Amino acid sequence: MNNTYETPLKSRYASKEMQYIFSPDFKFRTWRKLWIALAESEMELGLNITPEQIEELKANAENINYLVASEREKLVRHDVMSHVYAYGEQCPKAKPIIHLGATSCYVGDNTDIITMTQGMRLILKKLVNLINSLSEFAEEYKDLPCLAFTHFQPAQPTTVGKRATLWIMDLLLDISALEYQIGSMRLLGSKGTTGTQASFMELFDGDTEKVKALDKKIAQKMGFSSCYPVSGQTYSRKIDSQVLFTLSNIAQSAAKFSNDLRLLQHLKEIEEPFEKNQIGSSAMAYKRNPMRSERIASLARYVITDTLNPCITASTQWFERTLDDSANKRISVAEAFLATDAILELYYNVANGLVVYPKIIEKHLREELPFMATENIMMAAVKRGGDRQELHEKIRVHSMAAGKVVKQEGGKNDLLERIASDSSFGMSLPELNALMQPSLFVGRAPQQTSEFIRDEVRPLLEKYSDLLGLSVEIKV
Repeated sequence: MNNTYETPLKSRYASKEMQYIFSPDFKFRTWRKLWIALAESEMELGLNITPEQIEELKANAENINYLVASEREKLVRHDVMSHVYAYGEQCPKAKPIIHLGATSCYVGDNTDIITMTQGMRLILKKLVNLINSLSEFAEEYKDLPCLAFTHFQPAQPTTVGKRATLWIMDLLLDISALEYQIGSMRLLGSKGTTGTQASFMELFDGDTEKVKALDKKIAQKMGFSSCYPVSGQTYSRKIDSQVLFTLSNIAQSAAKFSNDLRLLQHLKEIEEPFEKNQIGSSAMAYKRNPMRSERIASLARYVITDTLNPCITASTQWFERTLDDSANKRISVAEAFLATDAILELYYNVANGLVVYPKIIEKHLREELPFMATENIMMAAVKRGGDRQELHEKIRVHSMAAGKVVKQEGGKNDLLERIASDSSFGMSLPELNALMQPSLFVGRAPQQTSEFIRDEVRPLLEKYSDLLGLSVEIKV
C-alpha cells in the first residue's frame, strides 16, 4: 500500500533476517514457548499440571490463531491477555494453567531479552564476515604505499592495507564488546508483579527453593544460563541502554570507515562499487557519488542518537515499574537493531567491491614525497661532507619555494631539481630520484599488517568459522 506510512528500515534497508527477529510472529511464537517453559517447569516442581496439558500446549505452539487474538484485543485492550485467551481456545485442557502466576512482563520482558540476544547474534555474524572481507583486502594491498594524512594534511606514507587494518581494529573492539554483552544477557524469569515472586510463593506454599528453581528451569529451557537475581516487575532498563551502546559502537566504526572512503573517493584513489547501470546524479551523468558510504554515515548517525532513548528511559523509571517505557522501547530498540543491520549489510557490500587505483595513489604520493624525503636527503648529503645545520636551512628555503610553485602557481613540485642544482648537497637528480622509492618511507606498515592479520584476525575467524558465508542484497 502506498497510502500509509512504512518505515524505510523495512522497505529499503534492513535484512529479512533482522526484520523477522523483530516481527510480531517471532514475538508471539516466543510468548508461547515461554508459556510452555513456565507450565512445564511448574509441573516438574509439583504443581497440579499434567503431561497431557503440556503436550496440548506444545502441539499448538506454532499455529497461532492471530485473528482470535486480534478480535479479543479490541475488546479487552490488553495484548498479553488476548493471546492467553487465543491460546486457551486452541488448548481447552491446558487453558486453566496458561500464564499461571505470571504477569505480562513474564512474556513481554523475557521475549525482549531473547529478541535482543538473537539480534546481537545476527550482528555478530555480519561483523565476522565483514572483518573477513576487510582482512582479505588488507592482505592484498599491504605492500601498496599510499599517502597518509594527519588533519587531512599529507604526512608520512603508509600502505593501503595498513590503513584497512585501522578499520578492522575498530571492528575487533566492537566484537569484543558484543561478545561481552551477549554473554551477560540473562532472562527476567518469573518475578511477579513487583519482583518479589509473591504469586509463586503462594503457588508453591511458601517453598522458597522451588520458587528459585522455577527461574533456573525457565532459563535453561529458553537457552540461558540464569535469570537476573533481583528485579522489579521488569528487568532493569539499563540492559536496553547497554545493548544500544554496543550497537552505537558499531555504528561509530562504520561511520568512520564511510568518511575515510568518501574522502578517498574524492581523491580518486579508492572507490565504493558502482554498478553498470547505476545513476550517480540526475543532473550530472558523469558522476559516481559514494551513495552507499553516505547511507552508512546517515544510518550510523541515527543509531548513535537513538542510543539516548533507552538512557532516558532507564533513568526515569519509577520504583518497581512504570509503563512510560513501553511505547519508546518498541520503537527505539527495534529500530536500532534494524538500522545497525542495514549499516553492516552496506559495509559488507562496499568492502567486497572496493575499487583501487594504484596509479593515482602513486601519483599523489610522489607529488608529496620530495618534502617527506628531505631528512633522508640531508643525511645523505652530510655523509658526503656537508654541514647539517647549513643543509637544514637550505632545505627549508628550497621547500618553501617549491611549495609556492605548487600552491600559488599551480606548477609541479620542483624541490628535487632545486636541491640538485645546489652544490652544497653534491647530489645529482638521478641520485635524488633513487631516494624516492615509496617503499622506503612506509616503516613497518606491511609487517604490521601481516602480523595483525595473523595474530588478531585469523584466530577470531577460526573461532567463528561456522558463521562465515554471507550473502547480502542492497535494495536501492
